[in-house]
Amino acid sequence: MSVIYGFLESLPLSMFQYDFMKNAFLAAVLIAPLFALLGTMAVNNKMAFFSDALGHSAFTGIGLGVLLGLDNPILAMLAFGIFLSLVITKVKAANMASSDTIISVFSSSAMALGIVILSGSGGFSKYSSYLIGDILTVSQTDLLVLLLVLIGVYVLWAVFYNQLLLLSINRSLAASRGVRVVLMENIFVIMVAVAVMVSIRAIGILMINSLLILPAAAARNVTRSARGYHWLTTVFGLVSALAGLTISYYGDTSAGATMVLTAAVLFLITYPIGKYRK
Repeated sequence: MSVIYGFLESLPLSMFQYDFMKNAFLAAVLIAPLFALLGTMAVNNKMAFFSDALGHSAFTGIGLGVLLGLDNPILAMLAFGIFLSLVITKVKAANMASSDTIISVFSSSAMALGIVILSGSGGFSKYSSYLIGDILTVSQTDLLVLLLVLIGVYVLWAVFYNQLLLLSINRSLAASRGVRVVLMENIFVIMVAVAVMVSIRAIGILMINSLLILPAAAARNVTRSARGYHWLTTVFGLVSALAGLTISYYGDTSAGATMVLTAAVLFLITYPIGKYRK
């Protein structure tokens, strides 16, 4: 870590004189490719609201962690996020209602439950910072967790990519080709749940879905191949995260919100290109 810190300090940017900015920069470098990878499939599967629901469910995870007396609510958030993702996937498969209706029901209910638990125990104000997030508070332990999650997701992606891609194209076709669609869906939603929960502290509940979806949506406007789509999404994610972090430092604005706005600008720039091609 000292080598990386030394390299950042050698860059001609005053923000790297502070350790918290170095940690924030490294967090952005880890979160961007993680979200880029998952965001491509989320956009293909029309699951933008799904990741939003998981973000909202973080409050319930935090509340459960408080009830269990945990000093760090991350384990409770992970457990509840994975549980909720599997439940939503199961209910969606029953086709009893439209996907957006099901996701909206779980999203609003989970957030309301979390707020009720936290407000009842008098701890809501303590955890309200999770709404906006603060990447400047990321510690070296948080960076290690993000790195492990990033490696784990990329390993799973390398193993199951073809099946996940076929599933995103057509569920029935994937099943006819021997893909275990339920298992693949569960693996994907668990990856999204874990990525969302470990990143919420840095990005915030209200911003995390946008940072997951916008770079992928922007890349989809200008790419024509799956390979190019993944690479360009990663580039857009890194540009959004790093440029947004830098702008927020010198402009004294919210880092998470500035990163999302940067991603939104990229989408607006690429949108006319995608519309022209269609």
